[in-house]
Amino acid sequence: MSSAATFDSKKPTTKQELIIANIKLLIEQLEAGHSDALTNYLTAMSRFHNYSFGNVLEIARQMPTATRVAGFWTWKNLGRSVNSGAKGIRILAPIVGVRRKKDEEAARDITTQNTRTLLGFRNAYVFDISQTNGVDLPTIERTSGDPGEGIERLSAFLNTQDIQLVYNPKIAPALGMSYGGRIAILPGQSKAEEFSTLVHETAHEMLHKAERRTATNKTVKETEAEAVAFVVGKAVGLVTGNASADYIQLYHGNASLLAESLEVIQQTASVILAALEPPVEDEAAQPTEAEQTEPAELAEAA
Repeated sequence: MSSAATFDSKKPTTKQELIIANIKLLIEQLEAGHSDALTNYLTAMSRFHNYSFGNVLEIARQMPTATRVAGFWTWKNLGRSVNSGAKGIRILAPIVGVRRKKDEEAARDITTQNTRTLLGFRNAYVFDISQTNGVDLPTIERTSGDPGEGIERLSAFLNTQDIQLVYNPKIAPALGMSYGGRIAILPGQSKAEEFSTLVHETAHEMLHKAERRTATNKTVKETEAEAVAFVVGKAVGLVTGNASADYIQLYHGNASLLAESLEVIQQTASVILAALEPPVEDEAAQPTEAEQTEPAELAEAA
């Protein structure tokens, strides 16, 4: 595709360049009739919510089918090996250095003589589990359509945010309502419907209570909240519909507005998914970007 060729002609070297290039490509794909492009991006958000927005876009662009990614040596430590000839998924990994404090600052606090400083970003490569072989990894068993303890955990999260949750039959035919500090849910829904509705309304509370966005309207707000519900629902194993390809039309091809919207969707879904995690996370299953910094030879091998 010519769009891919355009993208690859100059590889992005900063987080902002990464986002701009991917959003431009997404717009081109949707305008060309590839309606699954947005769904691929939102699905990637559900799978890689510990990754930065720019790297989620990169993973979705290069391998939409990826489900669990890690660096070469991380897979080795998990008892799996990257298949010979596998093509790595390029992301940007942080370069962190150590900066010594000035003498007068160090004298005031002798316990911390140095500070960690972000120096920039470099190319790094991760691989999907489908590109590896070895021992089976532990998985969280989830029944399709069953949110498990999701409703209880999300309710507890809302309580910590001082957001009241009530069940009110009078809001029918609406399934849920967000009032700014208060959420009402229609009783009698299935567990899956109730969970999805609760995520949708929680997204409204988080996205739209304190509006500081460039431009939004009711349709954009509803679509964003539904996109968050899509991402979270996918992550917990619920059966969800496809994301609307009409989403792009809300932005009239404006890449900056679309990027802004997708980024807040990713950030909001990430916060909700973190609230749904059990007390002890499987950290090895989803390495953070700090853990993705691999030896220099990895980039060359990929």
